[in-house]
Amino acid sequence: GLMTKYSMVFLIAGILGGFLLTRARRHLLSRYFAGALALTVLICLPNLVWQAQHGFISYAFLRHIHARDVAEGRAKGFLPDQFRICTNPFTAPLWLGGLAALSMSRRYRAVAWMFAIPVAMLWAAQGRGYYPAAVYPMAMAMGAVAGERWLAGLRSGWRRTVEVVFFSGVAVCGAYACAIVLPLAGSGPLMRFALNHNRNLREEIGWPEIVRTVATIRDALPAAEREHAGILVGNYGEQGAIEMLGPRYHLPPPISGTNSAWLRGYPTPPPTTLIVLGLSQGYANRMLTGCRLAARVQFPYGVKNEESQEHPDIWLCGGPRLPWPEFWKEFQSFG
Repeated sequence: GLMTKYSMVFLIAGILGGFLLTRARRHLLSRYFAGALALTVLICLPNLVWQAQHGFISYAFLRHIHARDVAEGRAKGFLPDQFRICTNPFTAPLWLGGLAALSMSRRYRAVAWMFAIPVAMLWAAQGRGYYPAAVYPMAMAMGAVAGERWLAGLRSGWRRTVEVVFFSGVAVCGAYACAIVLPLAGSGPLMRFALNHNRNLREEIGWPEIVRTVATIRDALPAAEREHAGILVGNYGEQGAIEMLGPRYHLPPPISGTNSAWLRGYPTPPPTTLIVLGLSQGYANRMLTGCRLAARVQFPYGVKNEESQEHPDIWLCGGPRLPWPEFWKEFQSFG
């Protein structure tokens, strides 16, 4: 979670803390550290300039997402998640032993701080449980070295027993996780198991049906309306579906107010007819004119996800009640 987001600052804090709190602090004065710092600034500069030009919109996004996650309880269970999400539960002795070995080693103690500081900061900041996943490989690597040395001191019978129990547990837990995360089968019990336990997998289902339905609605419009029709979407999932699958049906690009898509604005001239998906009937009637139900999407496998449960209806509306510039300010959202 941290490696591709601005929240990688927690990892940077861990690295700096690891240097400052151990003998490795001497490296902070080296030319290599100065060079690495300069290179980091150079790599990040275009993004920082873009952020400054756009009012640091990513900060507003992160603040909104964090408040949402805390309010919805997504930040609960942070510590248990370190065992059940970030790692295979049976590898807990491996990374815990590795963390202990790192802490006791003068040479590698800095790495222990690089592990502990991000985890502690994210826990205190009420981050989600999977955020620190990137710190575990280094603890596991040290745990593998320490574990091998420990096993070498055991009698052969005990050593084999420990190895069989450990690797069997890792394999069983790994197989269970794979059955949840990976679509191992297109039908039958494995498919039902994955759909029942994997919310993200359920969210991947139904997009072709949604786009096909939108195309059918567009094609049924009178020629004059069809020429000036646009597709207004409520979230980035619908936006991505229209962008990726829409060209097959010659659909126009989606109009989205979510995240950075809001910065793209709306077409000029604005559409006078809107095919609206991902928005509630109440919101559509409040913000848009002349809305009527155009279709209700039928989802395969009877899947229950955000689209099928919260907004399966597609509306056909006129333009917004406010002038487009004012409507666009109201339409901005984060998700």
